[in-house]
Amino acid sequence: MRSSAFGRLEQFHLEPELEVGRALQRRAAVRPLFEKRTEPAGARPTEVSFGPFRLLRSQFLLLEGHKPVPLGSRALQILIALLERPGELVSKQDLMARVWPNVFVEPANLTVHMSALRRTLRDGQGGNRFIVNIPGRGYCFVASVAMWTHEN
Repeated sequence: MRSSAFGRLEQFHLEPELEVGRALQRRAAVRPLFEKRTEPAGARPTEVSFGPFRLLRSQFLLLEGHKPVPLGSRALQILIALLERPGELVSKQDLMARVWPNVFVEPANLTVHMSALRRTLRDGQGGNRFIVNIPGRGYCFVASVAMWTHEN
């Protein structure tokens, strides 16, 4: 019995050098979610506003007016990544590496969370257009964005 169990485990053995290499490549290409910078204190935007929404980065919170918007952490991370580069194409690979660092996930995971984000923002409804998909390449945040820093 022991040899058959060992044989079954052996079939799932991963080649560690391939996984380590993949993880190192991702790590080099990904910036941390709230990267520390050498800017003066308070110089990094802490609040981002677009349409009827406000993102409070330090609180990891999305508001519509003054009301918190229920949004999963993965979808919120996608939104933050897009808002850090408004008007720029953010590749699917960049988003996946950012939201799921050092973990392999199917591209469908990104699609599911992007769909939840767009549904929450009511993207494409009532004249709202926030996120555009560039088929096969990635996503772009296209709405006007206002950023500011709150001094303590």
